[in-house]
This record gives sequence, structure tokens and C-alpha cells, in this order.
Amino acid sequence: MNAANPVHLTLTKKTHSCIRLEKDGRTLVIDPGGFSEQDAALGADAMLVTHEHADHFDEGRLRAGLEANPAAEIWTLRSVAEQLSAAFPGRVHTVGHGDTFTAAGFDVQVHGELHAVIHPDIPRITNIGFLVDGSLFHPGDALTVPDHPVDTLMLPVMAPWNKLSEVIDYVREVKPRRAIDIHDALLTDLARPIYDRQIGSLGCADHGRLAPGDSTGL
Repeated sequence: MNAANPVHLTLTKKTHSCIRLEKDGRTLVIDPGGFSEQDAALGADAMLVTHEHADHFDEGRLRAGLEANPAAEIWTLRSVAEQLSAAFPGRVHTVGHGDTFTAAGFDVQVHGELHAVIHPDIPRITNIGFLVDGSLFHPGDALTVPDHPVDTLMLPVMAPWNKLSEVIDYVREVKPRRAIDIHDALLTDLARPIYDRQIGSLGCADHGRLAPGDSTGL
């Protein structure tokens, strides 16, 4: 690590949309869902959940994290909090667009309100994104543009609600220094080089992806 450019956060990619952030010996986990590893929430001091869909919110994984660490807490929207708050009184916090809070030493801002449109006939649910330490943004299942500069954008590259041109335009609108793929469990190995090439050449930002378990300094 270069002393002039110290690593502020360590990001570890888990499967699909789950990530772990570590700083000063404390761990923040975002979206440990049903596609992520069974132990995705274990060892977390704080957990954030963007919305109620099963690939982002798995009650069993969150309960395991809360039970393993009696000091761990969760910040999420109402639809998720209602499913956990009775079992863990005082440890599950409801937040929404515009809220700010500190979770296990991480400063978090909440941006966004609604899930992206899957189809006009499917009612939209709530969805929030989290800007962590004014640096890294995880949008959940939406193309939310925070009213704050973003250094590292966690980029949902493949979902039933998006297409590649929208993903590229999202990177251009957010203007991060770099974009790192999430929401990629359904993206086949054949498709990955195509997505890498198009986003990398057209997104106007450094673009990369991490295999599950890989880490990088932010």
C-alpha cells in the first residue's frame, strides 16, 4: 500500500449482489441474498439490505449473522425490517431516501425509493441504495443516481429489468472513477467478455469485475 494513497476500505465480492466492506477491523455486509454464500453475513458488525427480493434478502442468512454477533445490527427499508424486527428488538433499523446514519463505523447515505421496472404489469416495490463513506455506491435493483460524487459504483450488469445500453448509460450518468460488477450470477461465462468489452469501452470509467471471494482496496 502506498502511504500517499492509503487503502480506506477493503471490498470483498461475494456471489451475485452481496459485498463485504472492511475498515478498522469492522465489517459491513450489503445484500446477503439467496444466491450468495451461506455464510455471507457471518462476521458482520452491520448489515444493509436494499430490498425484499430473495436474491438480495435472505432471512436465514441475516438471522445467522445477527445470532453469531449479538452486537450486529441491520439497516434496511420497511418491507424487510418488518420481517426481522420482532425477533431482534432494537437491532433492526428502518431507513429511507435522504437518511444518513453510522453503522459499525461506516458513514452511510440512503438514495432511491423504487425498484427498477421489470414489466409494466408487475407492481414496483421499494428499493434503496447505499452510499458508504461518501465513496462506494450500491444501488440494489435500480439505476439510482446519487446527488453526490461516487468513486466506486457497484454496477448491476445483468437483470430481468435492464439491458446493456442502460447499464452503460448508467455508468456515464453516475461518472464514477471505476465500476465493479454486481448482480451477475445469471451472466454466463460466454457473455462476460462481451459485457466487459462494451462497458469498458463505452462507459467512460474504469470497469472491472471480481470473482466471488476476491478482494480489492478502495
